[in-house]
Amino acid sequence: CHNNMILLIIYWYAYAAILNWIKLSRLTHSKVLSTDGLFMKTAIKLLSGVAFEAKSGSGHTIIMDGAAESGGQNHGARPMEMLLMGLGGCSAYDVVSILRKSRQDITDIALEIEAKRAETDPKIFTSIHLHFKIFGQNISKNIVERAINLSAEKYCSASIMLGKSAQITHDYEIFNPAT
Repeated sequence: CHNNMILLIIYWYAYAAILNWIKLSRLTHSKVLSTDGLFMKTAIKLLSGVAFEAKSGSGHTIIMDGAAESGGQNHGARPMEMLLMGLGGCSAYDVVSILRKSRQDITDIALEIEAKRAETDPKIFTSIHLHFKIFGQNISKNIVERAINLSAEKYCSASIMLGKSAQITHDYEIFNPAT
């Protein structure tokens, strides 16, 4: 009788865990996460240890994890790295769009970002440097500078937000491959 009671409790907890997983899975994979441009949502789900699955409102999924010394297993990018990646994607998107609208014959763009964090908690970014590498034919230095400045000062929401706490600098190189 005692063993049956223990088994019943174990089954009950397993059943509750499965129901909770199903409910969370539906939440993180439902249309509730839709994004309309002004209102955005994301859902974060613990996988194991300090690894998380993040699902965007547009339906994309990424894994974030911590370093081994922080209890992670290095299964994904660190959350703070994701902020830098978002900044890079936002900035590169703007610069490419502006250069194309300015009829610049770009064939590629690469962006390298370096950042320094505060030494004490909260370890926010204190300085961020973006280095653009622009590839193409007859690229105008003035138009590249204008595109980078417009992104940094007007269009890139990530840059403007991070610029409230970090000094953000930019530079660039233009590569005109031989034809």
